[in-house]
Amino acid sequence: MENGPGHEYFVPEKWDHEADVVVVGFGAAGVAAAVTAHELGDEVLILEKAPEGQEGGNTRVAGQGYLNTSSAESAATYLTALCGPYTVPEKMIRVWADAMCRNNEWLSSVGGDPQEHQHPPEGIEFPDLPGSDCVHKFHDGPKYGYSLTWKRFESLVKERSIKILYETPGRELIQNRITREILGIHAEQDGKPITVKARKAVVLTCGGFENNQEMIRNYLPGMPYCYTSGSPYNEGDGITMAMGVGADLWHMNNFAGPSMALKVPEYPTTFSMQALHFSKVMAGGMIVVGPDGQRFADEKFKTRHGKVPMNGKWKPLATPTPMYLVFDQDMMSAGPLYDKNPSHGWNPVVDKYDWSEDNSAELAKGWIKSSDSLAGLAETVGLDPAALEACVTRWNGHCAAGEDADFGRKLMLQPLERARFYALELSPSMLNTQGGPRRNENSQVLQPNGDPIPRLYSAGELGSIYSYLYQGTGNIGECLGFGRIAGRNAVAETPWG
Repeated sequence: MENGPGHEYFVPEKWDHEADVVVVGFGAAGVAAAVTAHELGDEVLILEKAPEGQEGGNTRVAGQGYLNTSSAESAATYLTALCGPYTVPEKMIRVWADAMCRNNEWLSSVGGDPQEHQHPPEGIEFPDLPGSDCVHKFHDGPKYGYSLTWKRFESLVKERSIKILYETPGRELIQNRITREILGIHAEQDGKPITVKARKAVVLTCGGFENNQEMIRNYLPGMPYCYTSGSPYNEGDGITMAMGVGADLWHMNNFAGPSMALKVPEYPTTFSMQALHFSKVMAGGMIVVGPDGQRFADEKFKTRHGKVPMNGKWKPLATPTPMYLVFDQDMMSAGPLYDKNPSHGWNPVVDKYDWSEDNSAELAKGWIKSSDSLAGLAETVGLDPAALEACVTRWNGHCAAGEDADFGRKLMLQPLERARFYALELSPSMLNTQGGPRRNENSQVLQPNGDPIPRLYSAGELGSIYSYLYQGTGNIGECLGFGRIAGRNAVAETPWG
């Protein structure tokens, strides 16, 4: 090991790679940090866990919009309201609000083409909150569509001399145990450990923990399991690495979910179901029941990124597990249950599973269960037959009356009555988590006492600013804003060696 004041026994004698700034994660936050640092003259290296062609994290498979607000003052007011009782420091709110007004300016400056959504599908998510009129959603280029904004972000890196190491996940930060400064990172490549020196700083931009079931059980209330519709490579690596060098955590119980979706062993991410989309109508009868065979919500309700109104407050949608989409032959015959043209998701964008038009292939795979009777269907999936039959009878009565007296459902008020009957198990699903290492207004990762960990920065969904409610396009907007802040401040560091 190399010797030197404060470095004994902590610095590798030989580094496999080195750069001024090492960015861990190649999504929107990693792009903004890397491009910013490169434009300021530093050598930048990106470590990416996914293989080439599957990089991009959740940015690649999100709705391809980013937030650019029209007023910093209104943006600060709106974010304060979104946080509700889960307050965020005023300095952080002000820095975020200023950065959100500058996303278009920055993207244009590095070669992008910001265009506002002409037909935003949802627009302002919480229009009743003060400051909400500042919200404007943008994408890159003349056309809004799958991964097009991500392709621009990716090109900003690839057209510059920024080195990318694919299939190279970060595993452990290398820290001077006396000064606490971060000197580099242990990573893994081809199954072998490598060391990467960061002469100035490491920037963690490697996303959340939405594909780590142990973390989900530990941190998300009421979630015995939950599966992602986003990148399967987001497994909480940045949280583990940051905790290993003494980082504090925040917002670990907040996530963009849950929704209800199909998860099968053959695929790492979830499938969205047309019958559950808030605005789509299929022929036939359907309900969703919990493990007691009873309905628990309006199946067609449009959540606000997993939040629903409850007793005057916004709370996560209830998802008692296991859940089953129960439907009749009319819906089975109406067309594919899978939403083959959703607005986002890893499965349609990357894996591109071709669901059969008549659902027969999925029935043959066992993803869909069936029976000639409701009682037989209940026994097949492990529900109480009498409970399910009673629930369907009650639902059919609501349909006859033209009103869902239990949950106020307005769409697809069709009786569930034509045999055969079918069931598809649903799981809680989400796009991303918001929690991770706490950072300050300089994008520095903080210790529990509030002091920064020297030479360690973060940006994006890994320790997001969103503590309670969430405005759509806000995550990519935050990635760009705090990615730039992290990149600038990393460059300003003095090289340690």
